[in-house]
Amino acid sequence: MKIAVVGLGIIGGSFAKALKKYTKHYVIGLNRTQSVLENALADNAIDEIGTVESLGDADIIILGLYPKAAVDFVRKNGGYIKKGAIVTDSSGIKREICPQLKALSEQFGFEFVGSHPMAGKETNGYISADADLYVGASYIVTPCGASDDAVRTLCELALEMKFGGIKITDPEEHDRMIAFTSQLPHVLACAYVLSPQCINHKGFSAGSYKDVSRVANINARLWSELFLENRDPLIAELDTLIDNIHAITDAVKANDKEKIEELLEKAHKTKEMLGE
Repeated sequence: MKIAVVGLGIIGGSFAKALKKYTKHYVIGLNRTQSVLENALADNAIDEIGTVESLGDADIIILGLYPKAAVDFVRKNGGYIKKGAIVTDSSGIKREICPQLKALSEQFGFEFVGSHPMAGKETNGYISADADLYVGASYIVTPCGASDDAVRTLCELALEMKFGGIKITDPEEHDRMIAFTSQLPHVLACAYVLSPQCINHKGFSAGSYKDVSRVANINARLWSELFLENRDPLIAELDTLIDNIHAITDAVKANDKEKIEELLEKAHKTKEMLGE
């Protein structure tokens, strides 16, 4: 197939590199910055530097763009997309954009299948793209009314790129679970390093500090958009976290060792039950 990757940052660039390393498909790259495209071509991450007119040649289009930018790109350039082509996003929220992209698919005659690769790094841009970023990772698919053939084609492509498994869900469950598994840890890490003690941590910190703070090296522009577009599920998870922190805080303030042990043991047993 001919596959167009729009946006060659860490996510789109990793898709392009994975396609070239693990499949025999022809990859067309589109990106706002010309130097990135030239680097990708020199790296053999793409076969061709494309333009919006190139969208008409693509059997599959992968949007490696921020959520709002993905919708805006399709709205502006949907007329170039080949009838019957598969278009997928890669964003970390779905309820906000899937209805818009579904409507655009009906307007322009392509098939939209939502997707989200569960992998990333703390660094950004094409320079951080990695052909092996998705090896073993989960690939979440939200069909959004697309045909079974389109969903199957996209899932098979993900497995070709060495994703470890496919999770089929709907936008609502996706956003509810991502609020817990992805967005909440980013909030927690950022809140943690905002402590005035953080600046003096060297010499006093080891694995625990690194584990909790790692994702605080955050792309503020992207994640603020993701937080707000998934506002209600994220607030629900934050409320639960705050309640749990208050429970531990109150037990410490009360010098209640039994209560502290009870709360910590409950957490321990949860992780143990999950086999983690």
